[in-house]
Amino acid sequence: MSFTRFGVLPLLPRDTDQPNRVSTTLELLFDLVTVIAVSAAAAGLYQSLTLGDVAGGLLKFCCAFFAIWWAWMNYTWYASAYDNNDSLHRLLTLSIMAGSLIMAAGIPSFFATASIDMIVVGFVVMRFAMVLFWLRAALADTERRQTALRYAAGICLVQVYWVSVMQAQPWPVETLYWLFATGALLELSVPVFAESARVTPWHRRHLIERYGLLNIIVLGESLLAGALALQRLPATEDSQGILRIAGASLVIVFALWWVYFSKEESIARKRLSLALVWGYGHLLIYMAGAAVGAGLAVVIGSASMDTALAAGWELYAVALPVGAYLFGLWWVRDRFVLSGTGRHTLLFTALAVSATPAFMPLEGIALALVLGIWVRNQQASSPATTERKNHGV
Repeated sequence: MSFTRFGVLPLLPRDTDQPNRVSTTLELLFDLVTVIAVSAAAAGLYQSLTLGDVAGGLLKFCCAFFAIWWAWMNYTWYASAYDNNDSLHRLLTLSIMAGSLIMAAGIPSFFATASIDMIVVGFVVMRFAMVLFWLRAALADTERRQTALRYAAGICLVQVYWVSVMQAQPWPVETLYWLFATGALLELSVPVFAESARVTPWHRRHLIERYGLLNIIVLGESLLAGALALQRLPATEDSQGILRIAGASLVIVFALWWVYFSKEESIARKRLSLALVWGYGHLLIYMAGAAVGAGLAVVIGSASMDTALAAGWELYAVALPVGAYLFGLWWVRDRFVLSGTGRHTLLFTALAVSATPAFMPLEGIALALVLGIWVRNQQASSPATTERKNHGV
């Protein structure tokens, strides 16, 4: 029986060298839905920081963000290899988006009461759709059937774990974090296990674009968080001080965009080990980018004493995520593509920016960040580094 009349087309592996491969409108919609959940996680972190619950807020933020990012990443790599844009692909993708929205709705409750019910339900909805995606790939791509079946089986088994954790609630908060860490490790192991059979035909340039687009949206959410915090300030606040904070915030976010979209190639070679480092390492980059927005909102709120943090400590809510963002970029890209001292410039800049609040206000963080990026880009354009890139190192 042919399903073509229903808009279901044959599923074929995508060409890994297809020229001009770009994101589809469906993928872009998925990014926007994902950032709704990211915004909810960042808002939860902001509330926790303003209440002085730094450790608890960070742990919950990490848990929520991992679930959001992991579901997005799994779909993105699958779509890079097998997206045929037919009706079935679209419907399964839309169901994943629905799961993402369920997770977003459950994030505030998770921050308030540590209840994981809606997050797990949304996550399982997303992951069940991925099982169907991989079973479809197993039927169509005989060469990589074992890989697809490993994905489907691995995802199913880990979802049993998550549902079991949810059903056994309530847990002590400390125990819940350990259970989450275990589940996260299980999730991370599935692609490693599956791809060891035969690598899926992902498209290098397509993935680079997909990751870059999500980073743009996450940084945009950071700008929005700062703008909303400015709107909440009383009209009686010091206008000059607020303008300095707003200006420094813009410089910080723009600089983070600038250093991410450098001239150097990400995933310089199509090798699984390198791709896994790059793909997994972006968790820190995205998480830090979203946390920067929460930190900027905290700094702006401190202008009206709307925070339980001790004076001066609110700056670390910006400096430490910025440092983590730079460290993530160094980990997934610069240490592979640059040479000499330039190879570690972002690492040194991350350390310098993280320590800046001990000596200077928010403008100092922006200045240290800009100077570090300028030095890094100067060193990246040196002849030695250019030769290293030309040889694909």
